[in-house]
Amino acid sequence: MKITAIRPYPVWVGVRNQLIVKVETDEGIFGWGESGLSGREKAVVGAIEHYREFLIGRDPFLVGAIWQEMYRSQYFEGGRVLQAAISAIDIALHDIKGKALGVPVYQLLGGKQRERIPTFATTSAPPSEEMIEQAKDLIEAGWTAVRLSPSDHEGSTVYEPREHIATTAKWCVKAREVLGDNVVLGIDFHHRLSVAEAASFCQKMPSGTLDFLEEPIRDESPAAYETLRKLTDIPFAIGEEFSSKWQFLPYIERDIHQFNRIDICNVGGLTEAMKVAGWSEAHYVDMMPHNPLGPICTAATVHFAAAVPNFAWLETRSSTVEQLGFDNDEIFPVQPRIERAHYPVTDAPGLGVVVNEELIERESFKFWEPPHLKRNDGSVTNW
Repeated sequence: MKITAIRPYPVWVGVRNQLIVKVETDEGIFGWGESGLSGREKAVVGAIEHYREFLIGRDPFLVGAIWQEMYRSQYFEGGRVLQAAISAIDIALHDIKGKALGVPVYQLLGGKQRERIPTFATTSAPPSEEMIEQAKDLIEAGWTAVRLSPSDHEGSTVYEPREHIATTAKWCVKAREVLGDNVVLGIDFHHRLSVAEAASFCQKMPSGTLDFLEEPIRDESPAAYETLRKLTDIPFAIGEEFSSKWQFLPYIERDIHQFNRIDICNVGGLTEAMKVAGWSEAHYVDMMPHNPLGPICTAATVHFAAAVPNFAWLETRSSTVEQLGFDNDEIFPVQPRIERAHYPVTDAPGLGVVVNEELIERESFKFWEPPHLKRNDGSVTNW
C-alpha cells in the first residue's frame, strides 16, 4: 500500500473553521485527520503541502517512522504550526491502518481499557443564577464533572482581570453551595491572569470549592506555575497549548499539575499523545483532553481515551446547555454521539467517522480572528 494523495480541507463549520485532512492510498483505503491551531489554518495547510511532497509513495503503515521523518527532516523541527500538520497526518494514518486491518484505532494503541468515555461539559452563561441553573441541567442530564463559566469580556474588546476575578470567585462559591460536594467543579481562565491575579482568585474561595483550575496563566514558564502552585491547593489542568512531549516534560517531571489537557490535534497526533500518556502515568497525572474542534478530533480522542489507563474526562462542547455546531450532521453523518454524558467506544474499523467529501469541497474557508483584547489602559492582554 502506498500514499497517493494528501488533501487538506479548511472548512467553515459552526462558528469556526475546521482543518480536515484526507490521506489517500493506491488500494482505495483512505483516512481522515484533523488539525488544531484554530485561526491559523492557512499556515498549517502550507506545512501539510510541504510534507505531501515527500510522503507521496510512502507506506502508510509506517506511522512511527513517518512521524519521526516529518518532525526531524528539517533543521527547524517542531513548533505549533508543524506539529498541527503532523497531528492531522498522523491521525489519518491511524485511520488508514485500522481500516486496512479491520480493527478500531484503539486496538492499534494497546486495546480497550474502558467501554465508554466520561466527559465534562461547560456552562455557557456568565457567572450568575443562570450559570448555576445550567449546571443543574447538566447534572440532571448525567454529567458528574462540570466546568463553570468565568466572568469575561462578554463581547467587549476590553478585559481587565481584577474586575472579573472577585465576581467569578463569588459565583463559584455559590455554585458549590447549591450543587453540593458530589459534583466535580472546575473553571478555565484561558490563561488570562498573572500569577498574582490567579493566586488572588484562588484565595477568595474556601478550600474545596473547585476541583480543578484550568489554564490560569500562560504556559511558557514552568517556574511561574511552580510559584502559583505554592499559593493555592487547587489542582491544575494545563497543557492544551503544548505541541510536543518536550513541552510536557517539566510539568510532568516537576509534579506541577494534576490533569493533562492534551490536544491530540496539536501535540503531534496519536503517536505523540500515547508517549505523553505513559510518561504521565508514571507521575500519577491523569489525561483530561482538550477537545474544542470537530468530530474527527473527538473520534481520535475517544480511541486514545479508551486505550490509556490514566484518564479523567474528555471535554465536550456539545451538551444540553452548549451547542457550537462543530458536529454538523450533514458534513459528518457518522460521528461519536454523546449518551448520558459519555461517548460510547465504537468497534468500527479505523476512527469510525464518515465525512461528506462532496459537501466539504463546496464549503468555503472564512478568515476568523478571536477577539484582540486590551486592558483599560490600552495595552494588549490575552484572549
